[in-house]
Amino acid sequence: MTDDIGVTARRLMRACAQATLATLGRPGGDGAGFPSPSLVLTGFALDGSPLLLISALAEHTKNLEADPRCGLLFDGTAGHADRLTGPRLSVQGRALRDDDPGLRQRFIARHPSAAAYAGFGDFSLWRVEVLRGHMVAGFGRIHGLAADALRLDGADWTELAARQDDIIGHMNDDHADAVSLYATKLLGQPACGWRLTGIDPDGCDLRAGELSARLDFGGRVRDADMARAELVRLVGVARRT
Repeated sequence: MTDDIGVTARRLMRACAQATLATLGRPGGDGAGFPSPSLVLTGFALDGSPLLLISALAEHTKNLEADPRCGLLFDGTAGHADRLTGPRLSVQGRALRDDDPGLRQRFIARHPSAAAYAGFGDFSLWRVEVLRGHMVAGFGRIHGLAADALRLDGADWTELAARQDDIIGHMNDDHADAVSLYATKLLGQPACGWRLTGIDPDGCDLRAGELSARLDFGGRVRDADMARAELVRLVGVARRT
C-alpha cells in the first residue's frame, strides 16, 4: 500500500506545473516567523525532488536564505465538482541551491518561458530535499509518506539519466507520430505539434506551444531499454484507443 500511494503521490506531484510554496518569514522582515505562501513554477529531478527557479529579489527566496525549511502544496483537484474530494499532496523539506546545469535544463525544458530569465544574475535553481509528505487522495483517504516514498533511489534513475537526451531527441526526430498519439489518444489533447520535453522513471512530459501534458508509465522505467519497451507499449495502447 505504501508503495502504491507513493507512486500515486509522485505522479500527482510530477504532473503539476506549479505549486504553492510556504516559507517562514525571515527575522527583521514583514511577517517574521509567520508562514508565507506564494505561487511558484515547479520542475522535477529524475529522483522526484522538486525544482524551483526563483529570484533573489523575491520574498520567498529571502526567507529560504534565512531558513531553508519549506512546504509545497501540489493541487490535483481541478475538474472535481467538489474540490475537497480531489487529490492533493503537501510535502515538507529543505530548499537548497543547486548549480547542476542538467537540472536547470530540465526546468527550462518543462517551462520554456523560463529561458527568458534563467540567465539573469538574480535567478538561481533550488532543489527541495523532501523529508516527508501528506497525501489526501480523496475524502477520508489520508496517508503520511516518508521521504523514500517520494524520492527515488539512485538505482532507479542513474542509467536513465545518462540516456535521457538521446531518448527525447530520438522520439521527437524519428517518432513524432508516436508522441502525437500519446497526447491525442491517451491524454485527450488536441493535435498541435506535440514534443517530448522530459522523461523520468515515472513518466514523461509533453508540450505543444503553451500546452503541456504528463504521460504516466505503467511501471518504473530505470534505463533506456525499459524506456523503449514502455514507449512502444504505449503506442500500441494509443492505436487501440
